[in-house]
Amino acid sequence: MGNRIFALVIKEFLALLQDPKSRMVIIVPPIIQLLVFGYAATFDLNDIPYAVYNEDPGQASRDVLARFRGSPHFHQVATIHRQEQLTPLIDNQKALLVLHFDQRFSRRLESGMSADLQVILDGRNSNTALIAFGYVQSITNQFMEAWRIEHGQTAPPGHLVTRAWFNPNLESRWFIVPGIVGLLTLIVTLLVTSLSVAREREQGTFDQLLVTPFRPIEILLGKSLPGFIIGSIEASVIIFMAVFWFQVPLVGSLATLYTGVFLFLLSAIGVGLMISSLSTTQQQGLLGAFLFLTPAIILSGFATPISNMPEVVQHITLLNPLRYFMVVLRSTFLEGTPFHLLLDQFWPMALIGLVNLTLAGWLFRRRMY
Repeated sequence: MGNRIFALVIKEFLALLQDPKSRMVIIVPPIIQLLVFGYAATFDLNDIPYAVYNEDPGQASRDVLARFRGSPHFHQVATIHRQEQLTPLIDNQKALLVLHFDQRFSRRLESGMSADLQVILDGRNSNTALIAFGYVQSITNQFMEAWRIEHGQTAPPGHLVTRAWFNPNLESRWFIVPGIVGLLTLIVTLLVTSLSVAREREQGTFDQLLVTPFRPIEILLGKSLPGFIIGSIEASVIIFMAVFWFQVPLVGSLATLYTGVFLFLLSAIGVGLMISSLSTTQQQGLLGAFLFLTPAIILSGFATPISNMPEVVQHITLLNPLRYFMVVLRSTFLEGTPFHLLLDQFWPMALIGLVNLTLAGWLFRRRMY
């Protein structure tokens, strides 16, 4: 049995590696996608266009604006002198925000009173607007503290101190790159396995495989192991680049991380073989893979929290193996979560994989008998 499975695995690898298109799909796109996503997919804002509407002739407003000009996150695109000039800047997306100082801003600060700074934001992209507003708050809070010390004013009765756990610098790359490990591993593994049986049928070799001494379990293992090996290598390369290229800390243990990797590969291979066993051509297998990939990525919690989704959709995500792997990746990378606390993420991936592999094996058996 072992020799027959080994021979089938070698046959699968030869079919993949001898085809230039297959080699390209396995090797080149994951590396390119990791680099593109790692640098481009970020919640950080490094170039915020803003306009200034300053009605205050005093020094305080000029000091605040000097801090904005010195910030690497902002660049001024316009100076407004009339209220009518404000609306077109926001409507045409030439400025993300407008800073408006009224005529009494400096006088109120000099007299020890509170002063208002109006921030007008383009809220069409609410996430971007909230991040930009956070940057504005940080700069104005620093100014207010410096002003209080310089003018000998008493400290406010309360002082808010924030500390971010697991990501002290609040770098969005630390959150995104571990998730990319799951995305790219799923894409490569699903493509390799979803095309394996469909390729045999399209080339007319599947019927020849059925008349060989191979049993359904042997065919299943022979089709699964190449995807498992390729997926493991892909995941290892991406994890290596995440740690040493993107400098994302890996706080947890490799044993916990690779337990999640192996169980996720089991579930992804099960889904891929199910798609492949239901497809008669490679085109159908490819379409089936992408039909699964799109909702799997959207419903994984990669970009939006699952808790914010409607309750019905949250129940649907329970069938998505990528949902559990995202938790394992981010918990292991950033939190150092121990093995036993991730058991509730491990067993659903194992169950999804076993169910799909069982169904794929049953479909193989139907074709053989």
